[in-house]
Amino acid sequence: MEQYLQWKELLRAGEDLPFWQEFYVKFYQAFIEADRWKQYLEGVGSTLMVTALALVIGVILGVLVAIVRTAHDQQRPGRHNPILGVFNGICQVYVTIIRGTPMLVQLLIMGFVIFSTSREYTAIGILTLGINSGAYVAEIIRGGLMSLDPGQMEAGRSLGLNYIDTMRFIVIPQAFKAILPSLGNEFITLLKDTALIYTIGGEELVYAAKAISTRTYEQMFPLVGSALIYLALVLIFTWLQGLLERRLRQSDRR
Repeated sequence: MEQYLQWKELLRAGEDLPFWQEFYVKFYQAFIEADRWKQYLEGVGSTLMVTALALVIGVILGVLVAIVRTAHDQQRPGRHNPILGVFNGICQVYVTIIRGTPMLVQLLIMGFVIFSTSREYTAIGILTLGINSGAYVAEIIRGGLMSLDPGQMEAGRSLGLNYIDTMRFIVIPQAFKAILPSLGNEFITLLKDTALIYTIGGEELVYAAKAISTRTYEQMFPLVGSALIYLALVLIFTWLQGLLERRLRQSDRR
């Protein structure tokens, strides 16, 4: 500790230190001094919370949009429900706008235009991420539903099930296995996109890293550290996704 303080004062005075001493001082400042590693852990917790809540919003929106669009596309020739057509048009506009504009621009509009009077920046970030993810999840689910044999739907209806029950008990369980890899990739993308809410003042891992860098006057170690933490999280969730996919393939063989 005494050596650290001595080297730190020499570094502040502009003295040239050996590379390993300078590295040690900057590393100690960024992660150990004043228990700053706890701030990174809090940032990870906030990042996971934001990801989970945004994913819930995205999945709910995605399922609703996918069901509406699939129901519209699977209508029998000559039997078009006008109300369903209106909802399908709204869903198409939603998906087109969200997928056609950058996530960062959406966050800035939500944070500084639509909710300009609010100070709940993290909540605004969660809502925006969820709305953005919902458009992509909708297309993933819709693609999975449309890829199934139409006979599955007809078989369910012939058993006396209505459209919702047929989708719930027959179609969606079969489509889930097909869309799982794409949903996993969307979750990983969403996890990384949480870093963007820092631009509107949302609290997550990058927010914690930047707060530390303002105290240490050193950008590299906090930012590189946060990048490595993101990489570790992505690798963990990729491994878990692969494990789940293998389990599902094994259950298919049985």
